[in-house]
Amino acid sequence: MTQKTNAARQLDQMKIPYELREYTVDESDLSAGTVAAKIKFPLEQVYKTLVARGDKTGVMLACIPGDKELNLKALAAISGNKKAEVVPLKEVQPLTGYIRGGVSPLGSKKKYPVFLEEAALPYDTISISAGVRGCQILLNPQDLITAVRATCGSISKAETI
Repeated sequence: MTQKTNAARQLDQMKIPYELREYTVDESDLSAGTVAAKIKFPLEQVYKTLVARGDKTGVMLACIPGDKELNLKALAAISGNKKAEVVPLKEVQPLTGYIRGGVSPLGSKKKYPVFLEEAALPYDTISISAGVRGCQILLNPQDLITAVRATCGSISKAETI
């Protein structure tokens, strides 16, 4: 990658170590499972960032493992809302500046509260989007918490098929 993303620049400014890992994008499959396979990293350590909205606090970002789905009730509770919902896809780019498959908790247009699934904490390294499709940032979860002032909690659940 010749040009750094806003997410990588934010980490550089904070002097937080990370690794960029690029992969070839498959537009027909933007799933975390595909990303994990392409960057040769465990799926449970590849975190996806979802854009949600609480009924009281507004827009927030939720980072959860690639093999899980967002528990909206848990997210609402931890964020001080009665309920939360994932924002419609058409709102993601105007809110964050990122497109689906490239949403990062770092470097978005506006600073939104970030909530991180606590399952990340025992790992030395997790992967998040670098802010573009085709590039992931590998970093220590504690460094991510520091960079975005994330709140940790149990906000994911097993995927329902």
